[in-house]
Amino acid sequence: MQTHLTTANELLLRPTGLDQDALSKVLSGMMTHDIDYADLYFQYSRSESWGLEEGQVKSGSFNIDQGVGVRAVSGEKTAFAYSDDIHLDALKEAAQATRAIASLGQEKTGHSIVTRSHLPLYLPQDPIASLSADAKVKLLEKLERYAKAQDPRVTQVMASMAAEYEVVMVARSDGVMAGDVRPLVRVSLQVIVEHNGRREQGSSGGGGRFDYSYFTDEVLQDYAQKAVHQAIVNLDARPAPAGSMTVVLGSGWPGILLHEAIGHGLEGDFNRKGSSAFSNMIGQQVAAKGITIVDDGTIADRRGSLSMDDEGNAPQNTVLIEDGILRGYIQDTLNARLMGMGLTGNARRESYAHIPMPRMTNTYMLNGDKDPQEIIKSVKKGLYAANFGGGQVDITSGKFVFSAAEAYMIEDGQITYPVKGATLIGNGPDVLKRVSMIGNDMALDSGVGTCGKEGQSVPVGVGQPTLKIDGLTVGGTSA
Repeated sequence: MQTHLTTANELLLRPTGLDQDALSKVLSGMMTHDIDYADLYFQYSRSESWGLEEGQVKSGSFNIDQGVGVRAVSGEKTAFAYSDDIHLDALKEAAQATRAIASLGQEKTGHSIVTRSHLPLYLPQDPIASLSADAKVKLLEKLERYAKAQDPRVTQVMASMAAEYEVVMVARSDGVMAGDVRPLVRVSLQVIVEHNGRREQGSSGGGGRFDYSYFTDEVLQDYAQKAVHQAIVNLDARPAPAGSMTVVLGSGWPGILLHEAIGHGLEGDFNRKGSSAFSNMIGQQVAAKGITIVDDGTIADRRGSLSMDDEGNAPQNTVLIEDGILRGYIQDTLNARLMGMGLTGNARRESYAHIPMPRMTNTYMLNGDKDPQEIIKSVKKGLYAANFGGGQVDITSGKFVFSAAEAYMIEDGQITYPVKGATLIGNGPDVLKRVSMIGNDMALDSGVGTCGKEGQSVPVGVGQPTLKIDGLTVGGTSA
């Protein structure tokens, strides 16, 4: 982490003439008698994207952004200002604006800034520089060839790749300064297949906190196989039935249901305000026995992981639900302080122009003891949702609606035919109590998740083992 902090210092401060003494003076000037906490968040980022369709690169972008966010917190109130000019005068002006939330009074004593080191979870590399422009085009062309080679019914391939190189540094009123260098890459693939006048589509992809060298031929072939398989399955799919039935969720990406329907309800701000279905329920049974859900920002190279959160605190492996009992919430500094709870290293923000909030990192359910085949065999009639598309959730009530991108009927303990148009409808807390079997095949997603909250988007990870849920409402298209 010291390497990360040194790099952050060099990129963010030295070109502007700022140093630790200047930052300390700005923070001290913000600390009036009513201010509990203040911080400066510096960010420099470069990002790019490439898109290929019909064998040609038809879209592309490159962006450079930098700036500083200045925050002062007093009780429940937050004052925030930001500037895309990282110079002392601009910093002082933004800092002065945040003092508006405090009354005039005796100023608090500031702290000398000291650096904080964290264990780095990824290399401080620049993924954009890891491949030439020609090599990036060839990678997308190769992915297209792999997809078309899977099946002659593939008529159209759309492939894209994106990378970000982000450097952040936090200076706080308690004297802590910490920095991080965050690489992030992703490749996405969408295919369209046609047969007998019917057209269907499939998608896949992945990525993480590394450079483009991750996308080897083997990885690209796996993406191609999965996307084409999903599309071909949907060619033969029948309309999905509707009604209350047993539903088996596949491992990996279907954990997005947990993220949306349950994970957001475990974020500290919603629970402090009493707007979550899980408010005031710590220590109570909120899920079936055997269910343990964690938020873990400490997994090396994962899309949702952070060597430090956006307040300069170390991420943790936080147990949220243990054997069905609610154990805690995801916290940032503000909500942890107001709720009298410990930090969990989950303060996240989209950029320097946004305030931090408690957000998920990699949220997943731990393994159970059942073989996935045993779970399927236990179902007389039901639905197997192998992969998910989009969904919606209401945080206050926990109600959700999710569409299945790949689903099959289960009859007499066997997966029989694929179905299309299935939607899962339910309530997050209620679904947790309806889980009757938990598989031993926990898997994380391939690295494609992006989470939205109050207009801010951040990269996340999800995961789960195969799950059996009794009596879940399925919306279908069958007459």
